[in-house]
Formats: sequence, C-alpha cells, structure tokens
Amino acid sequence: MLKVTAESKIDVDNCPVRQVLAKVSGKWQVLIVLALRDGAMRFGQIKREIGDVTQRVLTENLRNLERDGYLAREVVPGPPVEVHYELTDLGQELMELQKTMVIWADRNHPAVKANRMAYDQR
Repeated sequence: MLKVTAESKIDVDNCPVRQVLAKVSGKWQVLIVLALRDGAMRFGQIKREIGDVTQRVLTENLRNLERDGYLAREVVPGPPVEVHYELTDLGQELMELQKTMVIWADRNHPAVKANRMAYDQR
C-alpha cells in the first residue's frame, strides 16, 4: 500500500496522490478529458460539450492538463487562427481509467443520492 502521510516537503513532492491524482480527479479535469475522448476539439466545442464551465476555469484546466502531458494544444494558422486540443497517449490512458469511474458513478448515483437524503434528514 502506498504511504499517504506526508511528514516533509519531500514526502509531499513524491506523493502520487498529491502530485498526480489530485491534478486529474477534479470534476473539470474529468469532464475535459471525457469531452476529448473522440478526438481533437476547439475551445468553444469543449465549452459547449461541458456546458456549465466558465471560460476562465476551462482555460486554466486546459493549461494544467497540457502542462502535465495529458493533452496537446495545436495552433492552426488562419485566418482565422484555430486552436485544437487533443488527448495524448497519456491522456488516452487516463480517459480509459476515468470512463470506468464515470460508469461506476452513474451506476451508484441513485444510492449516493438516497444516502445523502437519509443523512440530511437526521
């Protein structure tokens, strides 16, 4: 089992949960990766696919996913200039893992909602 306790900055820097999973497990990261599952998309297409994400949040998350190597950004000279985002091999592998989690979430959503309701009624 992996150690989750961080007793020093070195532990924090070497923790895969803190350094990798935390960067890809948020709702926006998952939705972006899943939106790109069928191939390259432009910024506006991704925004429309997700729906409820702001331009600032989408931009920030796309940059972070590109920085970590999950997606590639291609600028196509215009006019007009187009920017396309596409999953890399690492991003494709991540997407396959996330699909499993999304299927699990879909299957268990009713139980989670019922549990929340029961908890809130206490």
